[in-house]
Amino acid sequence: MQRKALSAFILAAGLTGSGPALAVEGKLVLYTSQPNTDAQQTVDAFKAKYPKVDISFVRDGTPRVMAKIKAEFEAGAPQADILLIADSVTMEGLKKDDRLLAHDKADVSAYPAGVHDPRKMWFATKLITTGIVYNTKATMTPSSWTDLTKPEAKNQLAMPSPLNSGAALIHTITLTSNLKDGWGFYEKLKENGTLAAGANGDILRQVATGEKLYGMIVDFMPIREKAKGAPVAFVFPSEGVSAVSEPVAILKTTKNPEAAKAFIDFLLSKDGQELALKQGYVAAHPDVALPAGYPARSAIKLMAFDAAKALAEESAARKRFGAIFE
Repeated sequence: MQRKALSAFILAAGLTGSGPALAVEGKLVLYTSQPNTDAQQTVDAFKAKYPKVDISFVRDGTPRVMAKIKAEFEAGAPQADILLIADSVTMEGLKKDDRLLAHDKADVSAYPAGVHDPRKMWFATKLITTGIVYNTKATMTPSSWTDLTKPEAKNQLAMPSPLNSGAALIHTITLTSNLKDGWGFYEKLKENGTLAAGANGDILRQVATGEKLYGMIVDFMPIREKAKGAPVAFVFPSEGVSAVSEPVAILKTTKNPEAAKAFIDFLLSKDGQELALKQGYVAAHPDVALPAGYPARSAIKLMAFDAAKALAEESAARKRFGAIFE
């Protein structure tokens, strides 16, 4: 009797090669802001483990994904089962509106507290930090956020604007909540001639070409380009960095909750997190190695961030930033 119970447990837990494939099937639709290549790799890896699930994806930037979902909600015809988007603040908004389905049995025991939503409504899959990129011909090598307010950086710093970037908004709220000067830091940046416009790719282009010597940018872009020979380097400032976690969640309106939960379980598993590493990202799982070009995980200090609090402050933060830079 005990042997039978153990076998049943193994099958249910997906500890055999055929268990998950037999237990999970049907259609599954993913809406994601991942780059197309990453999204396809993610879907293919999941499909390899769950061949009976007919999974497809729709890809766009997070604001457009959310606009599409909103329109579908209003029409009473939501199409997505799962979301894999840029930031936890957007997920908090969906949670507040009672749009998400909790995955109570998701195994997050390997992760430190605070990485995932405590109610298990959304789960972090990566840690994409924002730090400082500089052109290697620059005379100053920055090590602190405050270095960007120095004369050496006058009229030489570019950064994405939180008025049109969710990740930049999270970065701004994180810095103003953690740096001693708060919003005074951004006032000093403005006085120093900082340009607040463009996406991360444009910031990289400006710094790589020498149009600007410094930039605020997500980590993987300059680290990858440096490996290809671009004259750039990336710095994790001493005070710490902000991070977006590319969270995944299940919509409450899903037509296939079991397959959706299996997708969450896959992304949180060691295999799913190793996939993030292969794609060149810092996996959220603390035991997964970092990509080439990164320091040790212990050398990357994450600043404190409360997604629910950031959601409440979002409108005020945009207004305050606009008052400084526009």
